[in-house]
This record gives sequence, C-alpha cells and structure tokens, in this order.
Amino acid sequence: MDKNQLQNEIRRLEEAIADLKKRWPAHSVKVEMVKELEDLEEKLSRLQKKEKGEDCF
Repeated sequence: MDKNQLQNEIRRLEEAIADLKKRWPAHSVKVEMVKELEDLEEKLSRLQKKEKGEDCF
C-alpha cells in the first residue's frame, strides 16, 4: 500500500467512524455497533502507526 492509498484508507475509516457515531443512539446501543466501532478504531490505529513508520502487529 503506497502513501496515497494509506492516507485515503485512513480518511475513509475516519469518515466511517464519524458516520457510526452520528447514528449512535443515546440509549440501548446494540452490541453490533460497539463491535463495529471497536473494529474501525483498531484498523485506524494500525494504519496511523504504519503511516508513521511504527511497527504494527
């Protein structure tokens, strides 16, 4: 993945997280939404580390 692709994927994940948070209910959040948010944030974190040149496992 080149630098442009990496930055585009980071942007896409940030937008997906923002969209999910907009749909987040005030009460009774579904487990699926929590899991989706955790997955997106984990992927974003890994890509940000990769962008900075840090090792990611």
